[in-house]
Amino acid sequence: MTSTSRFFLRALTALALSLFLWTAAALAQQATTPDYSAWDTIATRAEAMIDAERASDDRLETLRTQVADWREQFLAAQNANASRIQTLQAQINALGPEPEDGTETAEISEQRAVLNQQLAQQRAPVLRAEAAYSRADAIIGGIDRIIRERQADALLEFGPSPLNPVHWPGALQNVQTTFVTLWQEIVQNVSTPANRRAAVRNAPSVLLYLVIGIMLIARGQYWARAGVEKLRAGTRRGTGVFRFLVSLGHILLPYLGIVALLQAVAATGFAIDEWDVLLNKLPLWAAMLFGIRWLADQAFNKDDEVAALPLPAEERPKARRLSNLLAVLYVMESLVATLIELDGYSPQTAAVVQFPILVLSAFLLFRLGRLRNDAAMVGSDAAREEGAGDFRLRFAKLLGRITQIVGIIGPIMAAIGYFKVGEALVYPTIATLALVGLVMVLQRFINNLHELILGRQPDHSESLLPVLAGFILSLAALPLLALIWGARVADLTEIWARAQEGISLGDTRISPTSIIVVVLVFAAGYMLTRLMQGALRTSVLPKTKMDQGAQNAIVSGVGYVGVFLAVIIAVTAGGLDLSSLAIVAGALSVGIGFGLQNIVSNFVSGIILLIERPIGEGDWIEVNGTHGIVKDISVRSTRLETFDRYDMIIPNADLVSGTVSNYTRGNSLGRIIIDVGVAYGTDTRKAERILLNIARQHDMVLMNPAPAVDFMGFGADSLDFRIRAILLDVGQGLAVKTEMRHQIVEEFAREGIEIPFAQRDLWLRNPEVLADAVESRWSASQERDAQSGQSRPVARKSNAAMGDERVAEDGEDG
Repeated sequence: MTSTSRFFLRALTALALSLFLWTAAALAQQATTPDYSAWDTIATRAEAMIDAERASDDRLETLRTQVADWREQFLAAQNANASRIQTLQAQINALGPEPEDGTETAEISEQRAVLNQQLAQQRAPVLRAEAAYSRADAIIGGIDRIIRERQADALLEFGPSPLNPVHWPGALQNVQTTFVTLWQEIVQNVSTPANRRAAVRNAPSVLLYLVIGIMLIARGQYWARAGVEKLRAGTRRGTGVFRFLVSLGHILLPYLGIVALLQAVAATGFAIDEWDVLLNKLPLWAAMLFGIRWLADQAFNKDDEVAALPLPAEERPKARRLSNLLAVLYVMESLVATLIELDGYSPQTAAVVQFPILVLSAFLLFRLGRLRNDAAMVGSDAAREEGAGDFRLRFAKLLGRITQIVGIIGPIMAAIGYFKVGEALVYPTIATLALVGLVMVLQRFINNLHELILGRQPDHSESLLPVLAGFILSLAALPLLALIWGARVADLTEIWARAQEGISLGDTRISPTSIIVVVLVFAAGYMLTRLMQGALRTSVLPKTKMDQGAQNAIVSGVGYVGVFLAVIIAVTAGGLDLSSLAIVAGALSVGIGFGLQNIVSNFVSGIILLIERPIGEGDWIEVNGTHGIVKDISVRSTRLETFDRYDMIIPNADLVSGTVSNYTRGNSLGRIIIDVGVAYGTDTRKAERILLNIARQHDMVLMNPAPAVDFMGFGADSLDFRIRAILLDVGQGLAVKTEMRHQIVEEFAREGIEIPFAQRDLWLRNPEVLADAVESRWSASQERDAQSGQSRPVARKSNAAMGDERVAEDGEDG
């Protein structure tokens, strides 16, 4: 068994196991009956909270999570007893409609009543679950409405302007009080004898953590950079992958240094409330700083092989500096927001304190957006003229324009008094730039990984995997992008819940899980079909006596049948009722009858060609006067390669209903015909012998049946002969004809036999009339010259002499 076959078998085994576990989990979930009494209590309380609209956002979010869990249970309960309901419905349908005249027998009526009663009993839990699902869905919609309205009101709330000098003294006093309080807490905690004794007791651990933390922070990035340079110098192919993995040390090592410092602080035994809150958030802030710094280095690296966004070389250092400064300001904004929350700053103080950070962030965004980029704007005329330019450059330029606009509008809105609007524009834009940079860096890593595995660059190969990977990365970034711009986690879970709910087609509900099952089962069936085709093509059919055309027909037939069965099994496994698609199938049949008539005709003709095999791949055929070699036979058309080396696509219906000449069906034997003419007076027996010897002596001519030379008749210019010969390979017919014609010319010249050309004799029936006409025209010309005072310098001849000369010239021309 080959490695490929083992791989496919392992893949199929894993797929079957996954399907089994998924089915078991689904059945276990469906087997659980919801507790409707507990649900009524929760639903009543939730409806009261929605009507009052006084609960906090956190309380509403918690309640929404509980209701969403109940809704999932109700959705699962709607599929309860599905098989039993389907069976009962089929039995009722088998009884047929109840007669209106009351002629139905008592036994059938009793059976119909029992079945209807059982059907109603089986449907009761489903209907109850559907009602509970609708109630839960309405509650969730009400909670989402309240929270969205509150978010909109908070965003558009008009607050104090940070430019008002009245608010500055109070803001300065509050900030001073915060830092004084933090310092006093440190002094008070350190001055406590118990804390000092604990710190002294843990001094070795504190010192060890401090040394490790300081070394990792100070030298960690240097070590990571040295590792990258070493890999770059020591390896060639795939260094992008290893450089990427080692470059993660720019984040990991300094981050571990921060964690070590926090452990040193914790080992001292000091415990300060506000400082504990800040220290707990310090790892997150450190990760943000080091992560954005690493992203900036990867996206705007000086090495073109590393840079994910290839800006001009002179602009990349500026981009890195601006990105690092934006990271610092982003962390400062989070730090200030934490202090505002801890100390309960007033809106005036909060606006004054946060406004400088917002202005600096907007200014850096504007500078970052103004980096020189030579790519044409996406959607512009120049971009359309460039055609296949670098999309990343054009996208970066578009993003730069957006950041410039945000960098202007954000501070203006905050200065007016709509501070929340300014924050909602500037800081999500910074996070969006970081997310875009991360996607591009990961895309570059996937390309390097592709190069490492396959040994060729994605740009120079036709592989679709890097493109699909980039598309999947972009899709995965969409939820994060939505969260950055203010979407709630509940909004994303709601989208997934709506997708799980699916759509209904008749009595069948189509959901993402059913679609996944259909795709997985079809993929398994498709792989099995391909494996069977490969086994037939390489192992089974070559050992039979069937020709290549028959083998190709069998392999193609197995492929069509296998794909058809895979589709049927996949649709059935996905829980889709094929009988409910009867109306759709009827509509499609009408469309096929009118619009798809030619396609269906070609498809059926392709099946006929594969079964009857009047032509096969490699045959030399003639269709509508065009000769060529059959290269491929599909279910819709046949590809013919002409002798002029271009492909001609012929609909299969033309091959079945039209006249097709197959020159090489079954074998390559074929006849050629060469016509030859000799001059009158030639010895015909001698010419026949010469032509027959030429035909017999050629290597490609068969002697059984032997070639023949026929005396065809007396032509207008020559005595006509015809050579008839059967060749081993009719495909060489043109070359054989050419060679024979060369030999005929050579032999005829050697034997003195003339190959005539067409001759014609011209006779004048009454030349005297022509002479009189010439004389009359000459006289008229002389009279016109005399009237105009001119004379011709040509001597005049007599009519008889002129007539004799004309006749003599005509005779020579003849």
